[in-house]
Amino acid sequence: MINPKLISISDYDYALPEGRIAKYPLPQRDQSKLLVYRHGHVSHDVFCRLPHYLPEGALMVFNNTRVIQARMHFRKERLDGDHTVRDGALIEIFLLEPSQPADYEQMFQTRGSCAWLCLVGNLKKWKEGPLTREFTVGGTTFTLTATRLGEHGTSQLIAFRWEPSLSFAEVIDVLGELPIPPYLNRDTEESDKTTYQTVYSKIKGSVAAPTAGLHFTPEVLSALDAHGIDREEVTLHVGAGTFKPVKSADIGHHEMHTEYIAVRRQTLEKLLAHHCRAVAVGTTSVRTLESLYYMGLKVMRNPDLGEDDLHVSQWEPYQGVKSEVVKSEELTGDGVTGDGVTSEASIRALLGWMDRRHLSVLHSSTQIIIAPGYDYKLVRMLVTNFHQPKSTLLLLVSAFVRGDWRTIYDYALSHDFRFLSYGDSSLLIP
Repeated sequence: MINPKLISISDYDYALPEGRIAKYPLPQRDQSKLLVYRHGHVSHDVFCRLPHYLPEGALMVFNNTRVIQARMHFRKERLDGDHTVRDGALIEIFLLEPSQPADYEQMFQTRGSCAWLCLVGNLKKWKEGPLTREFTVGGTTFTLTATRLGEHGTSQLIAFRWEPSLSFAEVIDVLGELPIPPYLNRDTEESDKTTYQTVYSKIKGSVAAPTAGLHFTPEVLSALDAHGIDREEVTLHVGAGTFKPVKSADIGHHEMHTEYIAVRRQTLEKLLAHHCRAVAVGTTSVRTLESLYYMGLKVMRNPDLGEDDLHVSQWEPYQGVKSEVVKSEELTGDGVTGDGVTSEASIRALLGWMDRRHLSVLHSSTQIIIAPGYDYKLVRMLVTNFHQPKSTLLLLVSAFVRGDWRTIYDYALSHDFRFLSYGDSSLLIP
């Protein structure tokens, strides 16, 4: 087995001309190109024909997260006689992760005050004091105040206060800006508010879109249903770390970002009904599904764990889990193989753990890195876009196609495919 910590990121580089990066989506989402990689053979089609390439009765899993307007701008204030003038340095506050309250759903419903972990642009100009910004809702003027509470690693803990007649969701809908990817090298436009969301997005919390899903239209979803494809949704809130470049020579020194996930009980039941074989839409769905396997292993070893204890750390999949650690009431029949635990046994254990706690939804987090050497547990097919050179997402793809990523990317480059978030798509079947 490859030791993933020793993988050189330079082996996952390729030349991506600026002109191949899609700055805007196509007018019709489902008319993007679809590269089909099947057992080493590459061809291409149009995305709207995706259902024809999927086996009838397959289970397709989507990430239903919704991108929030996470970027806010403030001006430093100064006194001009008796008047406060906001004409100082421009400070950008980028919402990363809710802190008080920490629950995403509660955060967007909260009124009057909250706190977030944030990235702050032009931080050196914000030495002390609060920042304020006025805004209008329904003809009434309100004020949002931002105060620094301290550093947390590379981020800042920021407290926000405003009139409690508004929810925080209403505040950022007015003041916030949708954070399109930095590699687009352009400002957010009004159209991005629609085009940078999937048509099935529901749960607010991401600062980046699960872009593989941007190609789907209601018509494609209906075609999937007509083709007998079973559909399920999970939630993984995509963090800004998804754009974090690998700066170390080997990935062993790269720290993955943590992302928060929510999975319904019925999704686990559906996975079992499909023998834990899924078609994942996007790398975020992959990270969620594959993390479930390791969460199941955790509750096998310790049935008393809480939801936070189920967090999957970066290198956990590569530590090796032997059968002797698994002696659990959930294991019957297909429980343990010579090398570890089957996917079905792990998911069944996780279901049992949820049942004992009367949980209808599992809330936890993952920091999993999927790189060559990884053994996929649940994902059998993958719908994904074309990713940046030397990125952890490219490592995930390479692991999925057993190292044959250059065949796919060479084909895409030579057949005029569009790359990155607003680019074309691929269906990968190893």
